[in-house]
Amino acid sequence: MSRACIFMADGFEEIEALTVVDLLRRANIEVTMVSISDSINLVGRSRITVAADAMWSEGIADDCDLLVLPGGQPGTTYLGQHKGLKAQLVKAAGNGKYIAAICAAPTVLANHGLLKGVKATCYPGLESVLKEGGAEVVTEKAVVKDGKIITSRGAGTAVQFALKLIDALLGDKVEDQIKDSIVYMH
Repeated sequence: MSRACIFMADGFEEIEALTVVDLLRRANIEVTMVSISDSINLVGRSRITVAADAMWSEGIADDCDLLVLPGGQPGTTYLGQHKGLKAQLVKAAGNGKYIAAICAAPTVLANHGLLKGVKATCYPGLESVLKEGGAEVVTEKAVVKDGKIITSRGAGTAVQFALKLIDALLGDKVEDQIKDSIVYMH
């Protein structure tokens, strides 16, 4: 079974995080929501409280096939400041694992040197951060997959983003099954 970890901090974007969790679980991907904050209970940017499945200190990310960063503020800032998460992302990239980020979170990947020479997208207005990190910025697509890096633009692209993650881990047949099950009409 494929495993994914989504890393969350207070101020995460609820749509981006929970859409990914929901759709990946529908595809029978084992998803663990990991709090990098001081509490298992996290408050999103729209003040929705969510209980994570695990704390960062439990060290479960090594077993994941996919690491996901949702956007939202100040959640993205906290993700970018977490030294342990930075090391985990760099290690995962070196081990050929999938790494995905949506909205403002691709800036975390850029700032950690993970987008050099990679096609990527992000929330409008943050493209300069990706360029400074060496990315080839793509603005005309909602979701961009380049090798093992998958990025997306924002809350409005969360379903497409989650479906791309399913396709990456399990293939387009499972992705199509999930699209049908949720009556995806995009």
